[in-house]
Amino acid sequence: MKRILFFVAVFITVGLAQLRAQSQLLDVKAFDTRMASSKDKIVLDVRTNDEYNQGHLENAVMIDYYKPDFKQRLAKLDKAKPVFVYCAAGARSEGAAQALVDLGFKQVYDLQGGMNAWKKAKMPIVK
Repeated sequence: MKRILFFVAVFITVGLAQLRAQSQLLDVKAFDTRMASSKDKIVLDVRTNDEYNQGHLENAVMIDYYKPDFKQRLAKLDKAKPVFVYCAAGARSEGAAQALVDLGFKQVYDLQGGMNAWKKAKMPIVK
């Protein structure tokens, strides 16, 4: 009986861990399609101010990944809205996406290849 209870406990623990929210890594086309179908969303640019000023996605909010108050600023965003996060190449947005999930955001989409991939695909940017 103890073995059965042990295996049930392990099964439940593993199952709950799999239910934990995760970010979704999307290519340019899927990212754009998902953004277009989400009316009330947050587009999050985690690059530096200089990078942002060189061009960004429309209506993007910039929160610099390297700033010491980065996570505090993320925590102020609306957790009920889907978040579409990107950086230059994908490394910072991956870290930001995980931070968002850790903060309790349920819908987090990460642009694979970042702004580099977006520009390569000749997608629109705002300057």
